[in-house]
Amino acid sequence: MNPFWLIPISLALDLSLGDPQGFPHPVRLMGKFARYLERISRLAIPSPFLAGCVTSLIVYSASFFLPWSLLQLSSEIHPFLEYTLSIFIIYTSVALKDLLDHSKEVYHALAEGNVEMAREKVGKIVGRDTGSLSEEEIVRATVESVGENLVDGITAPLFFAAIGGPALAILYRSINTLDSLFGYKNETYIRFGWVPAKVDDLANYIPARITAPLLSIASGLLGFHSLLSLHILRRDGRKNPSPNSGLSEAALAGALNIQLGGRNYYQGVLSEKPKIGEANENLTPQKILDANKIVLFASILTAFFYLIAVKAFTLLLNYLQSANFFSI
Repeated sequence: MNPFWLIPISLALDLSLGDPQGFPHPVRLMGKFARYLERISRLAIPSPFLAGCVTSLIVYSASFFLPWSLLQLSSEIHPFLEYTLSIFIIYTSVALKDLLDHSKEVYHALAEGNVEMAREKVGKIVGRDTGSLSEEEIVRATVESVGENLVDGITAPLFFAAIGGPALAILYRSINTLDSLFGYKNETYIRFGWVPAKVDDLANYIPARITAPLLSIASGLLGFHSLLSLHILRRDGRKNPSPNSGLSEAALAGALNIQLGGRNYYQGVLSEKPKIGEANENLTPQKILDANKIVLFASILTAFFYLIAVKAFTLLLNYLQSANFFSI
């Protein structure tokens, strides 16, 4: 299937529809399946590490081969059915509209002066304790979530859709979902979730390094601080313990001329995150809308970069084959 049409249509569909409530979304079903397998594997396998490996392998395999089989079957029925199913699968792998909508809910609550509601809204998109956050801390948490989820929820699944089609995009979503469920460094998941966490780091490695500089470029085209974004990306992008999530956060912090990171609490336990960026401008609610603008444009720019890169690689490969470059 030609990604030149599949990906733009899928992205447009996500921006139009988002994730309809009550809809049996594949990612939610994937999460329930993973939780079910976790219970079974922990009972059947004494080693938490091996139980995590088995659970992950089954979820990864099912996530790839089920959509792949459906696409093969649909192609036998009619090409239009295969095309439609491909769009639907890629659409369900992307979560751009939901990311923008959830962050705007936080903004609107703050704009109305309702800090309590803003704490409740931001609690839906971050894992930290939000019950006593100040307005600035709410803004910081929201912008950090938007920056981090740019890769996980948008540019990474589109990357795998571009290079391998819909089934590979859903495989990525299963990788990201298992990391969200099991990738914690606590007593329960430190061994069970080791493989999901490492596989997620590996899967995000290339998309994160493509997305972050393109975010800096997108910010400049929108009139934000592009050069500062690139500087902060280079200086602070690797401060985060995660090899990937800090890159887009750093680029976004520089673009907005703000500082992210710092003190957070998780279930009452203090966690001091590295500070990213410069505190040159205040963390006002407007920064949430600015972050959304940059992330939206960066998502579109990154999607088209993938398509152009894949097209260029395909043309080069076809040329080399026609020139008998690979013949012995």
